[in-house]
Amino acid sequence: MFDATIAGSLPKPAWLAETERLWPKWKAEGAELQQAKLDATLLWIKAQEDAGLDVIGDGEMSRQHFVHGFLEQVEGIDFAHKVEMGIRNDRYKAMVPQVVSALKLRGRVHAAEARFLRAHTKKKIKFTLPGPMTIVDTVADRFYGDRVKMAFAFAELLNQEALALQADGVDVVQFDEPAFNVYMAEAADWGVKALERAAQGLTCTTAVHICYGYGIQANIDWKKTLGDEWRQYEQILPALAASSIDQVSLECIHSHVPPDLMALLKGKDVMVGVIDVASEQVETAEEVADTIGRALQFVPKDRLLPCTNCGLAPMSRAVAEGKLRALAAGAALARQRYGG
Repeated sequence: MFDATIAGSLPKPAWLAETERLWPKWKAEGAELQQAKLDATLLWIKAQEDAGLDVIGDGEMSRQHFVHGFLEQVEGIDFAHKVEMGIRNDRYKAMVPQVVSALKLRGRVHAAEARFLRAHTKKKIKFTLPGPMTIVDTVADRFYGDRVKMAFAFAELLNQEALALQADGVDVVQFDEPAFNVYMAEAADWGVKALERAAQGLTCTTAVHICYGYGIQANIDWKKTLGDEWRQYEQILPALAASSIDQVSLECIHSHVPPDLMALLKGKDVMVGVIDVASEQVETAEEVADTIGRALQFVPKDRLLPCTNCGLAPMSRAVAEGKLRALAAGAALARQRYGG
C-alpha cells in the first residue's frame, strides 16, 4: 500500500553536468561520459533505496533532457541545425532539432541504463519515455506536415523501445505527456490514442505522467495565469480512464487542482504528487501524509501511489535528497494512519 516513487528525473551531480539546469551541458565526453552517467545512476539508485522508496528509477542521468534523450537515437532528426521554437503552446522558447525525413530507430535507445538499473536494485524499477504528443511539441517538423501523423510515427518507435525495456526487466514503463495539460482537446481526441499505440503489447505496468511542469520560472509564471482552480485535468482524465494505461501521475500538493478531479480516474492507479518540485522547502512526513489523506477521499487506498509532482532535475542535490526522504517517510506515516 502507498508504494512511493518519483515522477522521473533527479539532479545531475556537479561532476557529470551543469547543476540546477533543465538543459545542462555535460562535463565529459566519449567513454568517460558514458561511465560518468552510469556512476551517477548508481548514486541515485542508492539514494532512493536509502530514502525508502518502493519503485526505483534511473533519475534520467543519461539524458540531457527527457525528450532529447530519446530523439538522439532516431534517424530522420537533424540535431546539427537546431532552430528556436516556442513549445508548450509558446510558454517558453527552446532550441529544438528538426524532423527532416522518415523516422526510424538506429537501434536500442536505453538498453545500457535500463539493464544497469535492473542489475543494481532488487526493488521494482520504473523507466520513463517521452510521450508521442510531447515529442511532437518539442521538435520542428520539416517532413510530415501533420502533427497526428508524426505523433503516430513516434509512437511506433516508442513502442519498439518500450517492449525492449520490458524484456530488460523493467516493471513499469512510464510515458511523460506534459503536453496533455496544454492541448487538452487534442489530447482527448488523438493524444491518448497515440499514447496507447506507444504502449501496445506491453504486459508490464504502463503509466502516463501529466503535470504542470518542472519548477522553472516559465512554468511558475504560467501557473499564475491559470486562476484559482486548475481544471485542465478535467478534459483529459475521462479519456485516460477509458484507456488501456494502468497508472496516471498527477500534480497535487501546493497546486490549485481540485482534488475531486482524481475521482475521474476510477479504475486506474493514481500517482498522487505529494512533493512540490517548484519549492526548495522540504516537506515534512506529516505534510506528505496529510496530502495522501486528502487524496484518499477520491482514490481507493489500494490504488494510490505517492509520487513527486514532476521531475526534480533543476533542483539542488541536497534538496532533492531531502524530498526523497520526505516522500518515503510520509508514505510510511500514511500506512500507519490509513492502513488496515
